[in-house]
Formats: sequence, C-alpha cells, structure tokens
Amino acid sequence: MVAPMSLANPGGGSRSVNPRTGYCATTKSFHSLRPPVPLPPPDVPLSFPEFAFTLLQSSSRLLDAHPALLDAATGEAVSFPAFLSRVRAVAGALRSRVGLRPGDVALVLAPTRIDVPVLYFGLLSIGAVVSPANPTLTRAEVSRLVSLSGASVAFAISSTASKLPAGLPAVLLDSPHFRSLCMDEQGDGLALETAVVVRQSDTAAIQFSSGTTGQVKAAALPHRSFIAMVAGFHALHAKPQSPRKNHERALLCAPMFHSMGFFFVLKDIALGVTTVVVTDTAARAGIRGLVETAEHWEVTEMTAAPPVVMGMTKERCRLTALDRIICGGAPLSMAAIERFRRRFPHVDLCMGYGSTEAGGISRMISQEECTHIGSAGRVTENVEVKIVDHVTNKPLLAGQQGELWVRGPSIMTGYVGDDEANATTFDSDGWLKTGDLCYIDHDGFLFVVDRLKELIKYKAYQVPPVELELVLQSLPEIADAAVMPYPHEEAGQIPMALVVRQTGSKITEEEVMYNVAKQVAPYKKIRKVMFVDSIPKSQSGKILRRELVNHLRLCELSRL
Repeated sequence: MVAPMSLANPGGGSRSVNPRTGYCATTKSFHSLRPPVPLPPPDVPLSFPEFAFTLLQSSSRLLDAHPALLDAATGEAVSFPAFLSRVRAVAGALRSRVGLRPGDVALVLAPTRIDVPVLYFGLLSIGAVVSPANPTLTRAEVSRLVSLSGASVAFAISSTASKLPAGLPAVLLDSPHFRSLCMDEQGDGLALETAVVVRQSDTAAIQFSSGTTGQVKAAALPHRSFIAMVAGFHALHAKPQSPRKNHERALLCAPMFHSMGFFFVLKDIALGVTTVVVTDTAARAGIRGLVETAEHWEVTEMTAAPPVVMGMTKERCRLTALDRIICGGAPLSMAAIERFRRRFPHVDLCMGYGSTEAGGISRMISQEECTHIGSAGRVTENVEVKIVDHVTNKPLLAGQQGELWVRGPSIMTGYVGDDEANATTFDSDGWLKTGDLCYIDHDGFLFVVDRLKELIKYKAYQVPPVELELVLQSLPEIADAAVMPYPHEEAGQIPMALVVRQTGSKITEEEVMYNVAKQVAPYKKIRKVMFVDSIPKSQSGKILRRELVNHLRLCELSRL
C-alpha cells in the first residue's frame, strides 16, 4: 500500500495527496504529480515578453550562435539579437506611427510567416491584444470575428486584406511599410524610454474556439496564462539535456493562428530554441514536405497533428536528429501509435491535451510516460482537475468517468462579451468545465473519452463516438472513419459509421459491424454503415462533426 504524501494547503494545515493518482481526499480533486513550478507574484506588473526575455537573458545558451527563427523554405534566418531589436523597434513604431494603446485589439489575418512572431511580441510588449485568425476564412466569417473580439486594427497580407471589413485600419505584413516598422530606430528608442506597464491579469490574446461543436466564441487569455505555461516548460528545459544535442531546433507544423502554434512559437523564443517556420509554401508540399524539412534542418522536436503522425509512418526517412514529437488536437488510435513507435523507436511520441480556453491540461514529458499508450499524459504542473458526474456534479475517484473540470493559472478569464456562456462554463469556485468525458487511471494518467455533447443516446445508454472511431481505424481494411448518431424510432439514436475503405478493400457493412461488435459492449455496437470517400476534418485532425450530416447527404446524392 502506498502512503499518501502531504502537501501544504494555502488555507492552513495540510492535505493528503495519493502519490500515484494525485487524488486529494480533502479537496476531492486531482493535483499534478509534477513538482510545483514557482511563478511571479500575480500582482507584480509583468508582460509575457518581459518574462520571456528575462528567461533568455538568464539562459546559458550561446544565443548569438543560433537563429531564433529559420524559414524552412528559403533558409532565411533571424538571430536572437536581431529578433530582440526588431521587437523593440516594432513595439515603439506600433505606438508612435500606428497609434496603438494598451488594450487595443489587433486582428492578425495572415498565414505562418517568419515576421509574425516579431509582430506577436511587439503587440504584447505594448499591452495590445493579439487576436490571430485563420486566413482561409471567408469575408463574412472574418467580419464576425472582428465584431466578437472588438478589433480596432488588423494585420494582414495582400491576399487576405480584401476579407477585412470596410473601414478597419490595416497594416500589410508583406509591404515596405511593415518592414520599415521593424527597422524603426526612433520606435526602438521610444520603446526603451517610455515602457508600458502591463499587468499579468491584462488580456494578452483573444483566441477563437474551433467552432466544430457550436458557435465560435472569443476566449480572452491573460499574460499570466502564457507565463505559467512557459514557466512549466522552462523548468523541464533547464534539466540537463542529452549530450548528443548541442542545440534544439523545433519544427513548428501547427499554424501560428492556432492556439497550439501561437503558444509554441512564444515558448520556443523564450527558451532559446530555434523555431523552424513552415510557411504556406512549404506546407503545400504535404507530409512528405514536412518530413523532408525535418530531415534537412535536423530538427530535434516537432509539433504535429494526428494526420501528420500517421502519414510519417509511410514516408522513407530516418530523422536521426529527432528526439520528440508533441501531438495533440485530436485522438490518435493505438494502432497508429504502435506503428509510429515501430517506425521511429528513437522518437518520443508525447501526447498532450489542452484547449483554447484552459491552455495545457496534461502532457507526457519522458520516455517512460510515452509508453502509456492511449493516455494524454499526466496533469500539468500547477494545474488542478476534478472528474465530476455530469448529472449530479459529484466529484469522482480515479478510474471513474465524468466531466473534466480544470483550475489553474493558465485558464482564460472568460469569453468576450458572452456572460451566458461564462456562467455555464465556470462554477462559483472558478472551475472551468471542459465538456470532455475523461478519467484518470491509478497511475495518474489522464484519458479523454469524448465530448459530452457528442455522446450518442442509444436507449438508456451513452455511446462515445471517439471510442468506436478508434476501433474502426484499427481495422486493417479501413483508412478512416467517423461515427455519428442516426435517428431510430425505438432506440432514439443508433451509432452509424461513415467508413473510408483502404485502396482495394471490399469490406462490407456486415463485416464492419461484426468486427466492431467483437471489441465493444453490446450497446456500443455499430448498427449502420455508409461507405464514403473522405471524412471532413479540421487542420488539426479533428472530425468536423457539425458537417457530418451534410457530408452524408452529399455522399448519398452522389450515388443516385
């Protein structure tokens, strides 16, 4: 029997935490098993760039010898000294020439570019709010985001500027005007002489939730959120590195407008890691292009969505410099993980879980943790979670499934201008309700089962689509699959599978249902199958569930 460990309780006394699961009987919540990471006192004025540059200055790395940013397509490099100089220049110029003030919201409608991190740091330095948006959105969608965020200025490129609402001031990143802002000596002096006071509680970014399961919302994240998350990575990064690595290079595959890409570019700059930037030109080369880029630039780390991880196993490459891949955004089947581990035994596949609203919730940080296939790692440092019965709100124990609630310094302050959504998302004690059905096993690893709103109601049972999708994707004759509810007079809903066959496969509906039925409880069985050519997904590999009904209808029409 394992004796509980005792932790200090800010309210007085101590609390007993199970050292295997992290469960605390006193608080009825799960605490991180990682060592606590000290953070700056919350009332100390501090912007994220100030915090990041302090970490850089205390780093023992030879930053002059390695670039901060490297364009994977052209080889253009920006050194750390040059990056710092450009940030100071653009920060001053944004105030003196563009007229931005603390609290002003800047919409960034641009693809991944080597100058976007300079813009992000410059805006954050003066207390402006960065609001990154997907440049492929339509004009109507962009107008909606401008209205949601309250943006008073936009930064775009020539090809996206036409999507901006009329009358919204805009600066084009691919123009001589913006390049002059980055080299503005007068602005550099202004930034140094009249520094802006930014509080950690001030909003740093307004990021948009994916909108795959409901209407898009604007999440406000304070500077402290990014400070807390980077501090956790810095504590791990400060440990002795592998002796065969002289310098770390990270291939940023996630778009910089995405919450994952946004955070990782901030994090890598702060930790003195070279960010190898995959621009749209390089991204169009597909997975093979990403693999070739990783091999050419000898990257040690990659961020990758599940489709990229699965695709990498089919490419001819060695990737001898690669140490780890950080994967998140959507589930990855156990079969795909096993294939990856066999193909790249020297690479740690570090699964993680988080959200736009809560930041990083869990992740894997070691080779041993990466062997816990199917999990999303252990709860992140300084983060506290609850597993709650979604009907009674009763806290649950290890091994029991319920809705995941999160509390910690990285969560958002709330949705902008949406009091109703905030009232349903937060409880009175500050817990953020994720809407995800999860459990924590007896070794403290978090498992994400499905979205609560996406559970299929079959008779009196709740069926998680993701669980069935992972079973389907493990079948050798199935290339991809999605599971959706199908109306049924007697049962209410039945699980229906949309299946993409492997090339040359002739697997039938009966064979699909039989093979799944062997692996699941009777109430979870697939009861209808439709074969389709593709599954609608986001860039991060998430199934676009709201589009499945229309997708099915189009597939049926095409067969008439």
